[in-house]
Amino acid sequence: MKKRALITGINGMDGSYLAEFLLEKNYVVFGLERRSSVKNRTNTKHLEDKITFLTGDLTDQNSLFRALKASNPDEVYNLAAQSFVGESWNTPEQTSDVTGLGALRMLEAIREYGKVIKFYQASTSELYGRMVENPAKETTPFYPRSPYGVSKLYAHWITKNYRESYDMFNVSGILFNHESERRGLEFVTRKITDGVARIHLGLASHISLGNLDSKRDWGYAKDYVEAMWMMLQLEKPEDYVIATGEAHSIREFLDIAFNYVGIKDWSSYVKQDPRYFRPAEVDVLRGDYSKAKKDFGWYPKTSFKKLVELMMKNDINILKGEK
Repeated sequence: MKKRALITGINGMDGSYLAEFLLEKNYVVFGLERRSSVKNRTNTKHLEDKITFLTGDLTDQNSLFRALKASNPDEVYNLAAQSFVGESWNTPEQTSDVTGLGALRMLEAIREYGKVIKFYQASTSELYGRMVENPAKETTPFYPRSPYGVSKLYAHWITKNYRESYDMFNVSGILFNHESERRGLEFVTRKITDGVARIHLGLASHISLGNLDSKRDWGYAKDYVEAMWMMLQLEKPEDYVIATGEAHSIREFLDIAFNYVGIKDWSSYVKQDPRYFRPAEVDVLRGDYSKAKKDFGWYPKTSFKKLVELMMKNDINILKGEK
């Protein structure tokens, strides 16, 4: 019999890649999306005849229970969140409600539903914030530095608490930054590749960015959704760091992106704008994925350079189609 999976955040970057991955594994896939007059299915349009969309919202527990009844899943992947860190400073209450309490509502809905369902919670490297250990691993103390990070920390701990209190199969994947061609334009990585592509095609003169010296551990989203699935196939539920083990600065990202279009010195094309600096900066994030490699053989397959080049190629092709 085919396994059944419910994905919250199905229309996001990770949700769409995970849906593709699970379909290849012969799953029956259900996706939760909020009720809206305009459906944002840019990332899932090609999957509309292969997955079942259900209406629900992480701020409404009754809707989550209905989604469980409709999908009767073996696995739930909770990927939905207000996921833009910068925006969480402007909407801290909404971020906490969706990103933090949303996980609790889904766990409660699963507990009430009564069936044994494996639950994946999308945790984040933002839990570490001001890193007290570099690279960070599963035992590294958390120190979040944004409303988003604090909300994710609550979701992380409540997932673990329900695992230990109710003997539920709950895991948290502490995923470090992962990007792709489907990343939203509000994120700095996609802002760079879209901006450089526009400069290359004569559609823009510069890019405005914030802190160019912050360093992140960037991987490829397609590699990371496989790790999500692998965690739920284990005999015993545990939490895992998923990362590349390398940290690269925004400047390094710019180097590769501009080099892709033949520009060596990009200094005149990039302007720093104080609006894009965070109230509390996170200088560096780097993860240690050795536990995941040891326990279930996961490792990052896509290099940092390859990731940036994939995103550059995609954005140039998109803009050429628009011209």
